[in-house]
Amino acid sequence: MPRRRNEGQDPSPDETAPGEERDYTVRAVERVCSILNLLQQSIDGVSLIEVGQATELPKSSAFRYLWTLEAHRYVERDAQTGLYRLGLGFVGMQSRHLEVLRERARPWLEELRDEFEETTNLGILDGDQVIYVDIVESRHKVRLAASRGERDPLHSTALGKAIASQLPDARVRDLLARTGMEQHSDNTITSAEAFHDELAKVRRLGYAVDNGENAPDGRCVAAPLLGTQLPAALSISAPAARFTLKDVEKAAKRLLEVAQQITTGPVTEREPSDTTT
Repeated sequence: MPRRRNEGQDPSPDETAPGEERDYTVRAVERVCSILNLLQQSIDGVSLIEVGQATELPKSSAFRYLWTLEAHRYVERDAQTGLYRLGLGFVGMQSRHLEVLRERARPWLEELRDEFEETTNLGILDGDQVIYVDIVESRHKVRLAASRGERDPLHSTALGKAIASQLPDARVRDLLARTGMEQHSDNTITSAEAFHDELAKVRRLGYAVDNGENAPDGRCVAAPLLGTQLPAALSISAPAARFTLKDVEKAAKRLLEVAQQITTGPVTEREPSDTTT
């Protein structure tokens, strides 16, 4: 005799008739999962048309799905390219910490940009890549700048090195194994052993340098944000021809000062100093 169950209770697997397969999937949820999987696999982002093709949805319906996900910050749309990427909603319960960090860092990013006349960045580790959560671009016509929400590898960026320097070695090895160490230039570090040697240097100096490792004509310096609840770092990036290694040393010293101000300053918002060059 079949067991009685309360109304609304999920059926037990042993109640399924022989040869009968129960399907508990929800088509709308499946489509959301398809969209998120597509975005996760993409580096540069995906178009609305690509989302429609992957989900077998008309363009108007695909747009509504994306709009809803964007409203909840699970998807971000690049205003310039129109492409969609995974958003910061996946930071989960740390989202509020991220917003507070971004609010506190913003005036300092602007000050550093004005002081060095180069692009400044705030990045965090999201999954196995670095994501740019805030950027203040240089006013130079020729500049080195990512886009907000863009992702970069851990092993070839100053932000990635600075963040990795604060992680346990075992976790760093796991991240490198998952992503690989693609060579972006002749200077890119492509072995885990060499990368750990580089991290030892970063820990000794307190800052990290990308010397044409992610982009052959670029140079970047970054300092980790210590004492936060997020794996984060600040950086200054510029064309290598204009941002010399001597400039990097000066910028590193200033970044370390600013990083300390951001993480140890008062909870209430404060104005940056009047430091200029």
